[in-house]
Amino acid sequence: MAPSSASALSAPSRRSLVRNALSSVLTYDNARTLVFWWILYTYAIRALRHLKIYGITTTALQVYQWLSRNVLLLALRMPQAKRKVEAELGQALADLENKMVVRDPKLPRLLQLPQKGASREEVDAQLELLGGLSHPAWEEGKVSGAVYHGGAEINEVILNAFKRFTVSNPLHPDVFPGVRAMEAQVVKMVLSMYNAPEEGAGATTSGGTESILLACLAYRNWAREVKGIKEPEMVVPVSAHAAFHKASHYFGIKIRQVPVDSHTRKASVKHVARAINRNTCMIVGSAPNFPDGIIDDIPAMAILAKKHGIGMHVDCCLGSFIVPFLDKAGFPTEPFDFRVEGVTSISCDNHKYAFAAKGTSVVMYANKDWRSYQYYSQPDWAGGVYASPTLAGSRPGALIAAAWAVMSHIGEDGYIASCREIVGAARTLETRIREEIPELYILGKPLASVVAFGSEKLNIYEVGDLLSKRGFHLAAIANPPALHIAVTRLTVPAVPQLIDDLKWAVKEAKSKPSAKGSLVSLYGLGTSSAVGPTMVSRLAKGFLDVLYVA
Repeated sequence: MAPSSASALSAPSRRSLVRNALSSVLTYDNARTLVFWWILYTYAIRALRHLKIYGITTTALQVYQWLSRNVLLLALRMPQAKRKVEAELGQALADLENKMVVRDPKLPRLLQLPQKGASREEVDAQLELLGGLSHPAWEEGKVSGAVYHGGAEINEVILNAFKRFTVSNPLHPDVFPGVRAMEAQVVKMVLSMYNAPEEGAGATTSGGTESILLACLAYRNWAREVKGIKEPEMVVPVSAHAAFHKASHYFGIKIRQVPVDSHTRKASVKHVARAINRNTCMIVGSAPNFPDGIIDDIPAMAILAKKHGIGMHVDCCLGSFIVPFLDKAGFPTEPFDFRVEGVTSISCDNHKYAFAAKGTSVVMYANKDWRSYQYYSQPDWAGGVYASPTLAGSRPGALIAAAWAVMSHIGEDGYIASCREIVGAARTLETRIREEIPELYILGKPLASVVAFGSEKLNIYEVGDLLSKRGFHLAAIANPPALHIAVTRLTVPAVPQLIDDLKWAVKEAKSKPSAKGSLVSLYGLGTSSAVGPTMVSRLAKGFLDVLYVA
């Protein structure tokens, strides 16, 4: 049989044909075209995802705001405008420093180590002076949240634990076996409170922010290792804590931010569903959120998480030792914990309503596998095998001991009683505002310790500034403009006075509006133009610098 024309070609000839064919395809022009279409495809997918979540109208508004902000920022780089902005920001920061940094010759001011150490009596006297500086009257319950004081007796329990475990460090469990045992027990007690399954796991952290960071880190690492996701995303309501944005910044997780319902203040579940895509590694819900104290629809969000095989984190840092006891204290509640199928992690702050010392929180997971993704280990370090369960290496064992001691001392009955007292005061405040101050309205239907209120008839930030003149320092929130208070044990007896002062402040703001004050100025700047948030960010960073002025 005669050979075919193809088989008649020699091997070198066939290789030559292949090279010629490849060279005709793999040209510079073709490569450039391929890159162009790949970039176009990538941005088209991103644009379609954005449109799917926010719709045409909101997306168009966002594009307009982005263009406006960048045009204005470009204009502010012009020499004359730049000098004016720098001068005004410089003056604002100078005023801030003058307000915050106390210059009193009687106060100690150490800019370097003293040549000779002071006596214990001298140090005590200096501490007394520093502790006596003028400050908002938190002791009288006139500050929103901030100080979660359990009382003098609980303070003594904390101090005794500090004394016994001052030098302890859980990084060395063999050296401090008692601290290891207490940390494990603190985690177990909190897991039990949140109805975790038998295989539930967790770790203590330095606070709510670290608990949130670790959960986000765990889901990012899981998404990379298990799902092969290179550009992980998380779905986060606008009402969720800023720590999720910090996690996004630190760990390279893209945030898909979703709105809340304007009436209920709960995260919009339909927008959550739209925001999920193949890169999503987690959904975030709050119980309750910080701004207005509303518990999100955790069951509906958890259904979505389970359906898509992703993590569902519930931030209970503020709810801590309040929300788990609402039903036992006789108040209405909503599903939020590990009993909700699909919930895979929860954060809870012990240093809030558990009354532990500041610097203690717990991050919990449905099982050990989830927790393992937050761990770090380096087996080949020159200093030996290194592993740590959280972001820190060394940690203060005294804080863990104090948390264990306080939880042991108060017990479930004590926390139920505390919940009844605090939430009862919050409901009284909410009811009296609704019934007695028609100029104000309550945001949503809060179930726990936070009450937020706004106004459609006056500048609510001016009300906040006026309240500060009466000694009450409430937190300002935005979108919508409002004030909020996180009721604590200290707040309970101050509620009647707060109502009276609130009525006075509303009356003053209506009859003699001044449009002056720190809250009015700061939040007014933030909404004054497209570049307002940028200016506020610069002021915020300047504020952080002032914290370190000695």
